[in-house]
Amino acid sequence: MPNPLDAPADATVAPTLARRDQRALVAILLAVALATLDTAIANTALPVIARDLHARPAASIWIVNAYQLAVVATLLPFAALGDRYGARRVYLGGLAIFTLASLACALAGTLPMLAAARALQGLGAGALMSVNIALIRAIYPPERLGRGVGLNALVVGVAFAVGPSIASLVLAVAAWPWLFAINVPLGMLAFAFARPALPHSARRGHGFDALAAALTAVTFATLVFALSAAAQRQAPALVLVPLTVAALVWTLLLRRQAGHPAPMLPVDLLRRPMFALSTVTALGSFATQGLAFVSLPFYFEEVLHRSPVDTGFLMTPWPAIVALAAPFAGRLSDRYPPGLLGGIGLALLSAGMASLALLPPDPGVTGIVLRMALCGAGFGFFQSPNLKALMASAPPERSGGASGVIAMARLIGQTSGAALVALCFGLAGAQGPTWALALGAGFAAIAAVASSARLWTA
Repeated sequence: MPNPLDAPADATVAPTLARRDQRALVAILLAVALATLDTAIANTALPVIARDLHARPAASIWIVNAYQLAVVATLLPFAALGDRYGARRVYLGGLAIFTLASLACALAGTLPMLAAARALQGLGAGALMSVNIALIRAIYPPERLGRGVGLNALVVGVAFAVGPSIASLVLAVAAWPWLFAINVPLGMLAFAFARPALPHSARRGHGFDALAAALTAVTFATLVFALSAAAQRQAPALVLVPLTVAALVWTLLLRRQAGHPAPMLPVDLLRRPMFALSTVTALGSFATQGLAFVSLPFYFEEVLHRSPVDTGFLMTPWPAIVALAAPFAGRLSDRYPPGLLGGIGLALLSAGMASLALLPPDPGVTGIVLRMALCGAGFGFFQSPNLKALMASAPPERSGGASGVIAMARLIGQTSGAALVALCFGLAGAQGPTWALALGAGFAAIAAVASSARLWTA
């Protein structure tokens, strides 16, 4: 089948091929929605699940941690598999694992069984997230790639926004296992769309290094474990020991991958100035998001004395505006430099975070909503152009690695932001949420500078 990336900008695409690409896009976006919703739903339902399984709150955290550790440990190995054997194969395998693991979650009767099923579900989600942008790149021609990544950002934003509401609605009429059981028919539907429609890709000449995959998994799993331990204010040893392990294994991984034509840890891509600056931009922006979404509920309830119901409504404008802004920014990124669009968006995000930190003691709802909407507009305006810049700056044969870096930057940034919130709370006490918001404004400002620097990068 001819690759749509090879077609000229004004090429006429056959109707059947267009329909096939549309089915493939539906499958990709449905899987993205499932993986995003699953995270938001599980976080919301955690207290209910813990009570039903008679688990201590501290132990029930593994329902979330098992999923997160599995995702972050497997993102780059699956991205490398996508480069070696094709993104289509990795996607279909990940979707099958995610769907079966969702059934196992629904049938789990104990906390260890549910944690194990969630780890398996994270394995499937890691495969899906590692190649989804690479598949979108294979569907869209280069001059329209911004629209594709804009749609991806739209789906993520909508799923993130409605996840808690969906969890609340399901729990109002059914038991928690249905939160996972609903993934089974949706996963089967996505598989039915994907199998005949996803584009094929040729196998690459380089092999798959299993030892490098293991070293990569250990490096990032221990790093995220340390950051999560810091966020939960656990003993210093539980933070320092995994951080030390991560640093040592990272060194071994770099030595193992030295000179490899397609390293699993994509240092070859990070030598490209546009790719490196786009990665720094992503890390800074998602650290800002992590700082915001962990600290804002405390800020609204403990500093501004709003009710939990009010907090839910006040949190909504950010992801809702992201969902609206992302497709528009994606279209603009097909015409204007991503450094310009990202710099503007992140400057808006920094201004919005600073304005939240500087709210008066008794602000009105309108003032809060406008500030949250400004943050959402800034984040949405940055996200799609940055995704396009990351993918466009990597060669086509390294699309899997670039897609894996995108997902890894998001997870590491968000986890780092959550850990920094805990640090702010420990240092500033009641003013911790305000400190976290101010720190988020600083991260967004640094990311804006990194984004703008791309304007002078060849």
